[in-house]
Amino acid sequence: MLRVLAVDDEKPALEELLYLLRSDPRVRSAEGATDATEALRRIGRALEAGPDGPDAIDVVFLDIHMAGLTGLDVARLLAGFARPPLVVFVTAHEGFAVQAFDLKAVDYVLKPVRRERLAEAVRRVSDLSAPEPAGTVAEHVPVELGGVTRFVAVDDIAYVEAQGDYARLHTDGGSHLVRIPLSTLEERWAARGFVRIHRSHLVALGRIDELRLDGGATTVRVGSAELSVSRRHARQLRELLARHVRG
Repeated sequence: MLRVLAVDDEKPALEELLYLLRSDPRVRSAEGATDATEALRRIGRALEAGPDGPDAIDVVFLDIHMAGLTGLDVARLLAGFARPPLVVFVTAHEGFAVQAFDLKAVDYVLKPVRRERLAEAVRRVSDLSAPEPAGTVAEHVPVELGGVTRFVAVDDIAYVEAQGDYARLHTDGGSHLVRIPLSTLEERWAARGFVRIHRSHLVALGRIDELRLDGGATTVRVGSAELSVSRRHARQLRELLARHVRG
């Protein structure tokens, strides 16, 4: 049962969000705040009291555009705490999804809020509300396509291709370009079994179908794609694959 704080400086929007949250059986309590300062004050009390205290907060549903501090500002401040509440952004603006997920947001819900979409956000929060091991990373990547934000599951990504300061995510259903450097994804997804095989490619270890040695050159097959493995990464890749097979 989740304890929720919803933050929006537009009172009708806040009341509607609270109504929907309180209608969800997974929500124990849902309180509202009309600005970032009030929200931070309540969150501060919750953190001081601890997870079992009467003012505890499991998740904050944050609007982005507010007078004074924005929702992104609040999320950045929360990131400095050892055990902050989870964050879900609720906004009318599509263009901040990448920043939101860089701040480890659980979800990004667009206004006007639909009951079904909010229920999905609550489900994700509920799944993550138990303490997690260090190194856990976000389960989805926001991608922009024709003005629409889609969420690609990390587990659906077979390999990633560097394209300058961008990265192209390759899945069984197609590819998606995101404005994230390959080096950032390498660090972020190491715990999920992604390995660097070349300066241009990051591959999900479990999606490698074939490793081939031919005249000193090493390649891997991932689905229908054949990717080169640089010499500096070849030995490490063979060792990791051997461990993966034994596991």
